[in-house]
Amino acid sequence: MNKQELIGAVAETAGLTRGDAVKAVEAVFDTISAALKKGDEVRLVGFGTFTVTRRKASTGRNPRTGEPMSIKESSQPKFKAGKTLKDACNV
Repeated sequence: MNKQELIGAVAETAGLTRGDAVKAVEAVFDTISAALKKGDEVRLVGFGTFTVTRRKASTGRNPRTGEPMSIKESSQPKFKAGKTLKDACNV
């Protein structure tokens, strides 16, 4: 399922117009992104938890040339599925 299919499913399930469903889905994504950007955790009980972790700077190798290269510190989004979601996938 891609984003457009998700919007269609939300519109159908919630009885919304497609335009209202677009606004709703975008609002959810924007709110989660904004919270993660601030460093907050987004916990949706039963669905899962979105967090941000820091990756330290490290040294790696260029796969083409084999030369050492430095990898900058970065933030990585993480998602851990909740029990209800795991159970739904293991039917």
